[in-house]
Amino acid sequence: MSRKKWISKCIVYLLLIVGSVASMLPFYWLIRSSLMSTSQIFELPPVWIPSPFKLTNYGEALTILPFGRYFTNSAIIVLLTVTGTMISASLTAYGFSRLRWPGRNLIFGILLTGMMLPYAVTLIPTFIGWSFIGAIDTYFPLIVPAWFGGSGALGSGAFYIFLLRQFYLTLPRSLDEAAYIDGASYFRVYWQIILPLTKPAIIVVGLFSFMSNWNDFLGPLVYLNSDEKFTVALGLAQFQGLYTAQWELLMAAAVVVSLPALILFFIGQRYFIEGVALTGVKE
Repeated sequence: MSRKKWISKCIVYLLLIVGSVASMLPFYWLIRSSLMSTSQIFELPPVWIPSPFKLTNYGEALTILPFGRYFTNSAIIVLLTVTGTMISASLTAYGFSRLRWPGRNLIFGILLTGMMLPYAVTLIPTFIGWSFIGAIDTYFPLIVPAWFGGSGALGSGAFYIFLLRQFYLTLPRSLDEAAYIDGASYFRVYWQIILPLTKPAIIVVGLFSFMSNWNDFLGPLVYLNSDEKFTVALGLAQFQGLYTAQWELLMAAAVVVSLPALILFFIGQRYFIEGVALTGVKE
């Protein structure tokens, strides 16, 4: 390797290391603060390593409020929402990409306009609709939309449909035609050919849906009233309101709440990279 290439590679690695450290610094600050007392958190100059380590902050933070119940509520919502999102978005994207029918492109364009509407614009009419059928203070407004092309209260289903449609378009249409000649139905082509070939994109949709619904604060805030039905996002907000001065307990609770998302991302990061890159067989 020439000296010039060696120097340029060292510079690239140095920039990557600096960027990685800068990206990880807020998370390290969160963990560090969760192991300190309130006075130590705000010391100047900053204390980077807790002394002593207050592991009792985690036990105290998770027992002051029923975080076990909040985790269960969030897990129920996320499980049903992610499942519904992957099924409805993949089926809808299959219809827009692999099937030919009149007005397909026009309807798809109208669908994409939904991505341009801020959530606040549709919040009031949506709330009135759910209130009319008596679904307020239930999980239905947070779960049901995901089974009809939406994604809970965030309404990002149009993005998931667009992502999967673009991925499906990279597959050669000859695969479908060969299956039709052999007598396969539309659903069988979708289930046995399209889905196995587009697993990375489906997993990416699942990861995005999990992150948006696990961290969703506005949806549960609008539709849930009972404390026993609160999610972890509402639990953190309630905790901050009750114990504003005890920052170490809030930090400890925030670390525990963020762990499921971090674990899921590290498990599925290979599929995440493949899906975002939209790899596949080019037609």
